[in-house]
Amino acid sequence: MTETEAEVWLRRAVRLVALTMAYNAVETGVALWAGARAGSVALVGFGLDSLIELTAAGAVLARVRSEAAGAGRGGLFSAEGRVRRFVGVTFFALALYVVGYALWSFLARVPPSESPLGLALAVASLVLMPLLAAGKLRAAGAIGSRALAAEAKETLACSYLSFCLLLGLGLNAWLGWWWADPAAALLMVPWLVREGLEGFEEEGAHESGP
Repeated sequence: MTETEAEVWLRRAVRLVALTMAYNAVETGVALWAGARAGSVALVGFGLDSLIELTAAGAVLARVRSEAAGAGRGGLFSAEGRVRRFVGVTFFALALYVVGYALWSFLARVPPSESPLGLALAVASLVLMPLLAAGKLRAAGAIGSRALAAEAKETLACSYLSFCLLLGLGLNAWLGWWWADPAAALLMVPWLVREGLEGFEEEGAHESGP
């Protein structure tokens, strides 16, 4: 690959990560607002997850730029390691919050309101996330960025959360199954715990060097 082609792919990679961050910012605001209005634990959990992903994507954006430039790797690995550890802790905290909120919803039998906006958000994310992930995987292969490849796989995995959200909101809206919302939130917990563990594993790998 020529230097010009590499620069083109780098700019494309940066744009894709920036687009993901912009969408995550919108996703966070919409999900938290709609979740609070509807009393939906699944929507609130989805919004908080988007906020955490936004933080992680910022670290990846800096890493992608540095990988392409081939400079300052030592300091960057250390900085990204700290960010990943923080993200790992927040994922664990979010998992505990979701479990507690969902169990309270079950015990109190508090039905969430229907949320057309939440349904639209779930559908949009379910469509957009795989497309963004595919674009980032191509760019990662072109510029040889392991960080971007990992972030792309994380973006693809977010489709699972979108599906859980759509399932919970849809069953509540169409069949009146109020319990589907907290159940959908609990389906998100294994993914949140896995992401938390990966944050600590990646942080340890960064400390041991590239």
